Order: sequence, then C-alpha cells, then structure tokens
Amino acid sequence: MAETFPTLVQCAIVAGALKVLLFPAYKSTDFEVHRNWLAITHSLPIWEWYLEKTSEWTLDYPPFFAYFEWILSQVGKLADPAMLRVYNLEYDSWQTVYFQRITVIVSELILVYALQMFIDSSYGASKRAAQAAAISVLLSPGLLIIDHIHFQYNGAMYGILVASLVLARKRSTLLASGLVFAALLCMKHIYLYLAPAYFVFLLRAYCLSPKSIFRVQFLNCLKLGSGIAAIFATAFGPFALKGQIPQILGRLFPFSRGLCHAYWAPNVWAMYSFVDRVLIILAPRIGLSIKGEALKSVTRGLVGDTSFAVLPDITPRMCFALTLLSQAIPLVKLFIHPTWDTFIGAVTLCGYASFLFGWHVHEKAILLVIIPFSLIALKDRRYLSAFRPLAVAGHVSLFPLLFTPAEFPIKTVYTIFWLVLFLMVFDRLAPASAWPRFFLFDRFCTLYIAVSIPLILYCSLIHGVVFGKSYEFLPLMFTSSYSAIGVVGSWVGFLVVYFTS
Repeated sequence: MAETFPTLVQCAIVAGALKVLLFPAYKSTDFEVHRNWLAITHSLPIWEWYLEKTSEWTLDYPPFFAYFEWILSQVGKLADPAMLRVYNLEYDSWQTVYFQRITVIVSELILVYALQMFIDSSYGASKRAAQAAAISVLLSPGLLIIDHIHFQYNGAMYGILVASLVLARKRSTLLASGLVFAALLCMKHIYLYLAPAYFVFLLRAYCLSPKSIFRVQFLNCLKLGSGIAAIFATAFGPFALKGQIPQILGRLFPFSRGLCHAYWAPNVWAMYSFVDRVLIILAPRIGLSIKGEALKSVTRGLVGDTSFAVLPDITPRMCFALTLLSQAIPLVKLFIHPTWDTFIGAVTLCGYASFLFGWHVHEKAILLVIIPFSLIALKDRRYLSAFRPLAVAGHVSLFPLLFTPAEFPIKTVYTIFWLVLFLMVFDRLAPASAWPRFFLFDRFCTLYIAVSIPLILYCSLIHGVVFGKSYEFLPLMFTSSYSAIGVVGSWVGFLVVYFTS
C-alpha cells in the first residue's frame, strides 16, 4: 500500500517549527514547578527530593519522573547553571526558558515514535484511518496549549501510554505492554485511573488460558508479576530504604484539596456546582435552606473547601465509589471479550469515569480520554459520533488555561482549524456502522458544535468588553458547564456504542 501523505514525521517537523515560534509565549506556574524540580533533583541528594519544601511547588510526581528531571538537569547545567539553584525561585532567564521549551519538544519524540507504531500495526483500509488519527493526536490543540504554552511534559508520557496500548495489540507483546504501563505509573500517578482496564485485560488475555478462564498460565503470571515488581522496586526502592514511602504518598495524593479545582473541570461535579449556584438564587423563593458559611467558598477548589450552599456535600469516598462503579461496568465486557478494540474502549471508559466522577479533577486530565479514544474513533461512524462532542468540549475547556490577550488568537484559530480539518477528514474516513445510528444524538452533536463559536466569543471577548473585571467567574462557569454537557453526552453515547457493538 502506497504511503499516505503527509507522513507523521513530516507533520512532526512542521509542528516542531511552530512550537519553536511559541517560545516567548505565556508560561504558567508549571514552568517554575518544573524548573524547581530540575534544581531539586540536581542539587540535592535523592533522599531529600521528597522532603525539600523551600518552594511551594514541591516535588509531587512519582520517582521515575524525578529521575527524568535529573537527566534533564545534567544537560541544563550547560545552558544556565543558575536555573539549578534551589533557592533561585521564579528564575526565568532566556536560556532557562529556551532550554525547558526545547526539552518538551524533544521529549515529545516519544509520542511520534509511539504513533508511528500505531500506524505500522494497522493494515489495509484501516491504515489510512490510523494515520489520520495519529496525526490528529500529534497536532492536538490540547498538547499545544498544555505542553508548549502552559508548560508540561504530557506529550512524552502519552507517548509511553500509546506505545503500551499498541503493544497490547499482539499477543506476543502483551508482557511488554504491561511492563511499559507499569513504568508509566512510576512517572505520573494519574494513569492509575486506567489501571483497572489493564488489570482485567492482562489477566484475561495473558494470565488465563484463551481456552478456559479456569486454567491459569503460571509462567506468564510469574513473568508479569516479577517484571512489575522489579519496575516498582527500581522506582520506589531507594526511598523505601529510608522509610519515605508515606512521605511520597502524601505528596502524590493530597486529598485535603477541594472537590472542584479553582476552575471547574467539565465533569459531573461542574454540573452539580452549577445547579448549586442556581439554587442559591432560587432557594428563598422555593423554601430551601442555605448554608451561609458555604456562600463565599462554594466550589472554589481551595484546600479543604468542599462545601455547597444548598446541595449535599460530596466526599472523596463518594467520588471513589462512583468512579469505581462506572469503571466496573465496561470491565465486565472486557473480561468476557478481551479483544484489542474492547480493551481500548475500556481504557477510554475508565478515563471517562475518573474524569467525570473523580475528586479535584484538573481540566488537563481530559486528554486521558481524548487520546485513547482517538485510536478507535474511526472504527465506524457511531464511534465518530460519540467522539465529536468530546473533541469540541475537551479542547474548548482548556481555553481558560491561557487567559492573556496575546494567546487568544493562537488558541482560538488553531483549535478551530484543527476541529474543522480533522472532523471533516474523520467524517470521510469513518466507515458505515453495521448497527443503527441515533438520529437525536447526531442532531445534538451538530447543535452542540454550533454553540461553541458564540460561547468562545462571549467568554474570551464580549464579557470583558461589557462587564470589565466584574463577574470574572461567569465566563469560567459558562465554559465549564458547556464543556461538561459535551463530555457527559459523549460518555453516554460511547457507552451505548461500546455495549451494542
């Protein structure tokens, strides 16, 4: 089959050139977070990494990411040694900025390699669809906004995730898939949300006999178990010797934070928070009581702030139970039918569950849903119908991360261009489904996408012109609530497709 153009590598080169032009763009506090982590891992003994608290941005990623920062620091000292001083807070010389921006671009080559693996693992008519999906992930507005402007290293870590998912496509590389995912967990603990799907799939497809679930393949269990144990021992072993595991766990899982982030991530709790706000206004008229102490703090996401004024409060235990329940439902089908497509669907639904019902969810976690879903979005037109509102809602929900005027045209024009281009391409490539589509859901998608343009204009431009700095939370609330409707609608649509395919 002739190679389809443009190739992934060609797109990566062009994208890299664009990202270089963004070096002087806005950078969030995450830039200082990672500069501080460079300094901590370079200047201090390993035993002090998770104890150091000179900066408020303490190290709170698992050890493999700390080792990654240490490796970067060995090169960073050649660019500007001053960036590696622990007490040099808020340091951002141009050498430091350029170095950190370059490391994001270079580390994203892991994603390029993994996406090429995905393309190469596809055959026949699906290869062209795989290439379109791979390019859409590489050029994702989410990665551009979060990594290359706001500043993080998600591209590299999602590259490891995609590589693990692709390795799960063949029985001969199932072990490698599990071990790669274990290494990813030791880089960023957010991927724990996807672990239930991996556990069920590897149990069913690798540890149990394909002929009978009552026959255990003990050698495979031994290889998988010992491999995962070795990876976790490498990551956490040095700290375990010093009795620092409780300290690390306290950094990784700060449950003292509120239910919602300062800006509501577009999930079920955003909708819950919106309803609570409306009920505050309606309560005197319909005879509902209001908790006065919650009025000033409701849903702000500050430390210890989880109070609602009218609706019942939500606890971490409730979030955990709802997340676990909504993950367990698709895992039943995965256990019964452990195919690769079912596995990717279960991974996607685990991502949905954690995003929709999790505690203190960040809006950036929407990529945990979008990226695995992209790998099967072109399976047929019903999958694509569920993917469309997610693509729109997920990327629009990231706009508040970039609130400076200079970045408005970049985020808006790039995202709209990406949505128009790839949704049109996907529409041409997605094959017809053998199952009937839902007319009302398709109409919902069309209407939902149409509403996004006036919403973006109001929240980014019109509100500031009309109200100035008054009612600053209003555009955030509108963006979050609109996006939450899209994500929840997409989740419901995908659940229907997943269980009727």
